[in-house]
Amino acid sequence: MEQKENIKQILQKRAYNAEDLVKIVEILRAPGGCPWDREQTHESIRNDLIEETYEVIEAIDKKDPALLREELGDVLLQVAMHAEMEREEGRCTFDDIANDVCVKMIHRHPHVFGDVRADTSAEVLSNWEVIKSEEKKRESVTDKLNAIPRQFPALMRAVKVGKKASVMDFPNAESVADKVAEELQEVREAMATGDETQITEEIGDLLLTVASLARKLHVNAEMALTAATDKFIARFAAVEAAVLADGADFSALSDEELDVYWQKSKKNHVD
Repeated sequence: MEQKENIKQILQKRAYNAEDLVKIVEILRAPGGCPWDREQTHESIRNDLIEETYEVIEAIDKKDPALLREELGDVLLQVAMHAEMEREEGRCTFDDIANDVCVKMIHRHPHVFGDVRADTSAEVLSNWEVIKSEEKKRESVTDKLNAIPRQFPALMRAVKVGKKASVMDFPNAESVADKVAEELQEVREAMATGDETQITEEIGDLLLTVASLARKLHVNAEMALTAATDKFIARFAAVEAAVLADGADFSALSDEELDVYWQKSKKNHVD
């Protein structure tokens, strides 16, 4: 009866809020609710949260407010699902989660909610890191490095690790560029051995060093790689279109012939 009453109350509403979202998820996972939703676990929908987050980023990049609103809702749904799973286990509720983040924000903004002085963003970030380290009891630099999740995209994690480990860093971008050349040579040497384990290790070292170079040059490595990939796709599309326009068979062309098309696409500044 309680399930039917909850459904009735939801259907009688004309507009909904966060509290209603929590109730809807509870209804979906309750006996008599949705079979699929009832089967889900933290692990089974883990990737959904990641995918929905990236779709929020896509909406931001497209500057599409309607899409952003929709995708933020999808992320909020994921949060509500995980919160409901925790409530079912008696560990915490959605309100507990909201409370905790409110407490965290108040504590980490003493320049707003307390009497600490912070006139610039740099001072705010510095205070934030100090407070966060105190909260998490991270006393050493190694503690801070290990706190960066391994689940982050590898490039993002590499940049964050380099930033946290700045007490032992390259003096300037030029020195990192020299190290890139050194690591590339080591990749070539590994290739000569044919040892896949060694090749993998050296490729990793090269990528880590390139991430450091981007950081030293104040370049967002993720955005730079995304832009480079977009540019490659656009140029590939131009090459393919040109090949088809000439009535040629893409797969039958030699590397030298394809390179002529590729160089032409670069000359035409296809981005």
